[in-house]
Amino acid sequence: MGMSCNQCQESIHGTGCTVRGVCGKDEPTAQLQDVLVYATEGLALAAEKHEGGVSRKVGQLISESLFVTVTNTNFDEDAIVAQIRKTIAMRDELNDTLLELPHHDASHWTGSSKEDFLSKAASVSIKSLSENEDLRSLKSLVLYGLKGLAAYTDHAAVLGYHDDDIYAFYVKGLAALTKELSADDLTGLVLETGGVAVKAMALLDKANTTTYGQPEITTVKTGVGKNPGILISGHDLRDMEDLLKQTEGTGVDVYTHCEMLPAHYYPAFKKYSHFVGNYGGAWWSQDKEFDTFNGPILMTTNCIVPVRESYRNRMFTTGMAGYPGLKHIPARPDGGEKDFSVLVNLAKTCQAPKELENGTIVGGFAHNQVLALADKVVDAVKSGAIKRFVVMAGCDGRHSSRQYYTDVAAALPNDTVILTAGCAKYRYNKLELGDIGGIPRVLDAGQCNDSYSLAVIALKLQEVFALDNINDLPISFDIAWYEQKAVTVLLALLYLGVKGIRLGPTLPEFLTPNVAAVLVEKFGIMPIGTVDADIEAMMVGA
Repeated sequence: MGMSCNQCQESIHGTGCTVRGVCGKDEPTAQLQDVLVYATEGLALAAEKHEGGVSRKVGQLISESLFVTVTNTNFDEDAIVAQIRKTIAMRDELNDTLLELPHHDASHWTGSSKEDFLSKAASVSIKSLSENEDLRSLKSLVLYGLKGLAAYTDHAAVLGYHDDDIYAFYVKGLAALTKELSADDLTGLVLETGGVAVKAMALLDKANTTTYGQPEITTVKTGVGKNPGILISGHDLRDMEDLLKQTEGTGVDVYTHCEMLPAHYYPAFKKYSHFVGNYGGAWWSQDKEFDTFNGPILMTTNCIVPVRESYRNRMFTTGMAGYPGLKHIPARPDGGEKDFSVLVNLAKTCQAPKELENGTIVGGFAHNQVLALADKVVDAVKSGAIKRFVVMAGCDGRHSSRQYYTDVAAALPNDTVILTAGCAKYRYNKLELGDIGGIPRVLDAGQCNDSYSLAVIALKLQEVFALDNINDLPISFDIAWYEQKAVTVLLALLYLGVKGIRLGPTLPEFLTPNVAAVLVEKFGIMPIGTVDADIEAMMVGA
């Protein structure tokens, strides 16, 4: 039957993965994920017709199901099959007469085995969205934006924060994917997805900061101690909280990896003396870094790369993450904590981590912290000490072409400040770039969802300088993308009116030439060029 997946930046030859994903997922896994998306569309259609409207229960299930299909999140076919069954059961509960759902034939499916689902996969891949390539491209933008939304909304829900309007938009957006809509209608839906993305990131920001405090400037150690440790990766701060509580006083240290680095910036976690530092870098180097860590590894979300035998028996998943053969830590009971005792007990039998480096990383420049420094920042801009801000947020990845971002950071003039969020920061957050009057030249706001902070900062600066247009600010956007959460951030920026974004290391392949031309015409999106040419252009606002 083959697979068809074009949702990440590293798919084969820019034409999509058709045999095995660069991410490591095989054909059946990819096909089951397509079936899960299709089943979720069926749930949305049922919810759209349901007299009771979109319930929170339905909204949360849609978030979970879409999150499972985000790149590098879940490779466990049994877990995906279980999620398909759960989604179809919810659809049937809403559509209790099993009426035919317009534009969708899942209401007629019989059987619920993996083989039954795989038999449907060929007809529900991304190509089934439309025979017209341009319409399919626009629908892909909406779908991938919804997937990124799902990750952010799920994290907020874990902390008890919900927005029923976001859940209602899931239903609207997913139902629209099954219908014949015009290019204008779909373009409007793309921008609406961006508007909802802003709401979702604001919701998660509120959830994180209300629960754990406003991020503050923090120096994080990158060396190791003498105690055994547990390494936590992914994005889920509630899992971090549970793990820190359960390791306190056990003689086991806790280290962050990749996108969990910003957990160090939250005041609520600073009280734990055994929360000692960050280990390693971006997600794609985890196979080597997990090997030398020696202790247990907990993956709370994406990004998982194919697991090596050398650490397979030390690696665990939880939440929407999954990988075949790894032990999965179950969901927390209502009002309780996840049980990480198996990791704690295993850690006590392990050696301390092998040191990879011994230095520090400074971060914690989310919107609240930067706005506290607003007077200092504004004075530096007015005096000319800061000539330009360059937003270099987004994702990291394996391609050698991403060296571009390191080279840009190193070559930017000394009167520029880099604003960053997401794992793209690992391309330059350990460079010695100095400061401008005490303001570090790299201001790390946090995780990829904290790109919201960068938008808040930009909008505040627009207000302070009394500008009519955000694009009149001395800010350039040089964004790296990899997966669907970065697509969501991109759509949010477009909704906010940001123009002239450089996007790389390549433009998304799901954008047809016609759709890409529209984005260039309306928003000035452009591919990255050479380091010198791009820096020269950015410094003059081009």
